[in-house]
Amino acid sequence: MKNNTINKKEIEKFSRIAEEWWNPEGKFKPLHKFNPVRIEYIKENILKDFYLEKKEKPLKGIKILDVGCGGGLLSEPLCRLGAEVTGVDASEKNIEVAKIHAKKMNLKIDYFCISPEKMKVSQKFDVILNMEIVEHVEDINLFLECCTNLLKKDGIMFVATINKTLKSYIFAIIGAEYILRWLPIGTHDWEKFVKPDELTEILKKNNLTLTKLDGVKFNILSNKWGLDSDTSVNYISKFSKN
Repeated sequence: MKNNTINKKEIEKFSRIAEEWWNPEGKFKPLHKFNPVRIEYIKENILKDFYLEKKEKPLKGIKILDVGCGGGLLSEPLCRLGAEVTGVDASEKNIEVAKIHAKKMNLKIDYFCISPEKMKVSQKFDVILNMEIVEHVEDINLFLECCTNLLKKDGIMFVATINKTLKSYIFAIIGAEYILRWLPIGTHDWEKFVKPDELTEILKKNNLTLTKLDGVKFNILSNKWGLDSDTSVNYISKFSKN
């Protein structure tokens, strides 16, 4: 069994464009467009699962680990909602960008250049985010096992990724990379996409139960991403630790 989950090629690929993270019209434009639906989904589900009130800082006291945090696109809004956020990424350049931007925004976020299997924590997390990351790791089984070890009992894990279907190959690779040029060519490898039932099986072995599964779809007319019942391309899921 491999003892690390880092795919060097993937890290190099994202490190090369790290300075683009906070440019809404740059190479991460799709993530900027995707972000509002992700933030809302995470926030609403945390409020519901932890019986929190909707107030100015609704996530106050919630410890979140953002795995594969990149430049901090999710870490920052969640910190603004009151959460205690730790962001980790295997790319030093990503972490550097994230730290500089958080400082500029006067936000307290703990950022570390580390992968989950190397992490040692005194206190486990209430929530773990694996958003658009599992399709870029070297060993998904080991990666998710290590993430689960960092999660509290009754904690929740969010996983957003791309389904392994013919439709996802057409839309996420041919469409998004080659035709629309939303993403740099080579961003995704279809072989690394994962079906929801495969993801559920892996996490079941780690005492995690699927409690929510939704598709995420882009609406060309409104130019926005939204939740959808169709999980055949992008999907977002929530798991609870038993």
